[in-house]
Amino acid sequence: MNEVSVVREGWLQKRGEYIKTWRPRYFILKSDGSFIGYKEKPEVSSDHSLPPLNNFSVAECQLMKTERPRPNTFVIRCLQWTSVIERTFHVDSNEEREEWMRSIQAVANSLKSQQQDEEPMEIKFGSPSDSSGTEEMEIAMSKSHTKTMSDFDYLKLLGKGTFGKVILVKEKATGMYYAMKILRKEVIIAKDEVAHTVTESRVLQNTRHAFLTLFFHLSRDRVFTEDRARFYGAEIVSALEYLHSRNVVYRDLKLENLMLDKDGHIKITDFGLCKEGITDGATMKTFCGTPEYLAPEVLEDNDYGRAVDWWGLGVVMYEMMCGRLPFYNQDHERLFELILMEEIRFPKNLAPEAKALLAGLLKKDPKQRLGGGPDDAKEVMSHKFFISVNWHDVTERKLIPPFKPQVTSETDTRYFDDEFTAQTITITPPDKYDSLDAEDSDQRTHFPQFSYSASIRE
Repeated sequence: MNEVSVVREGWLQKRGEYIKTWRPRYFILKSDGSFIGYKEKPEVSSDHSLPPLNNFSVAECQLMKTERPRPNTFVIRCLQWTSVIERTFHVDSNEEREEWMRSIQAVANSLKSQQQDEEPMEIKFGSPSDSSGTEEMEIAMSKSHTKTMSDFDYLKLLGKGTFGKVILVKEKATGMYYAMKILRKEVIIAKDEVAHTVTESRVLQNTRHAFLTLFFHLSRDRVFTEDRARFYGAEIVSALEYLHSRNVVYRDLKLENLMLDKDGHIKITDFGLCKEGITDGATMKTFCGTPEYLAPEVLEDNDYGRAVDWWGLGVVMYEMMCGRLPFYNQDHERLFELILMEEIRFPKNLAPEAKALLAGLLKKDPKQRLGGGPDDAKEVMSHKFFISVNWHDVTERKLIPPFKPQVTSETDTRYFDDEFTAQTITITPPDKYDSLDAEDSDQRTHFPQFSYSASIRE
């Protein structure tokens, strides 16, 4: 393996992606493609004591010159984790801009050449941290375990969006009911959502937990009692603890992704924005999520870690107990300023323990945030707001839910919008993709071993 070396370093003006101000950053470009930004110049380029504010990769990047919004500006477009991102930089002269762009392009070209020389990698489905393979999810490849669309009865449409639809189905062989997610692959490819889609599939295959499945919507139009919020909060904490223990950060916690099952227990849905392979201290760099739920470190364009999930929990529990978002404005730039700068306010009738919990979860600094330390979920679980909670009973679903949906059967969809459930179900057959033995195609190369590849078993 080639030794990583510094290719170029120096001061750049970097424009914020969401709070659009220019900020001086000392950037170091390395031969492995890393492009690391610091608030201050490190004494040596290998100094790890100074935490970076930015950590990009220039592999497979595109470079563009522009004279707006300032002269001598250049833009880097690259794949960061699972998203295509753009970062904008400004320097004092055209010569300096040309030097930076030449250096970045040279590193990108070198990495591309190295990649072409490497042998194809065998891809396995499993947690990236499982080096032993003992935790690896087996993929059932035999036809006897393969599920096809003809194995299910299609009962009701539960919802649909840009990428596809969700249908209530019944497996013919077992009589079990499922929410089947049917995706429009051509739309996913066109909108660069392949990586998110594959991540969602893999996370669901690799997890077995009581609070990680879909059923009924959690109502958003009411304020919950603190006891009810404590119950739901405890189940969410249990789910996040489980995901974090498998090095998965959820990143998209919001009320729209929280459902209730037929017994009244919380279910977390939509794993498309999960990031796998994140351990204690590891960070991510992709801007994602719903604006009202974004953590300050995401808005500041800094690297972030597991603490973003505890910020999300704080926002959700604030909504439950206060009946509104902690920070809101229709103007996104103003909203982002509130998230970054505004002090949190509480209703007068909120108990001190509830205020303390929300204040801890909604700390601006992720290192000071409740759950932001190495103890992660255990720090949240030991908070005095949850002192009455038996966490073993939470995981075992032994606690009695404060509300049980009034459903009469597995097919009762009264809590879903009539706009969807009243519609006739239409299924587009997958044609030649219906079998794992199908011939290769442009679409199939984007979704290797995706359709019907995981056996349904406990």
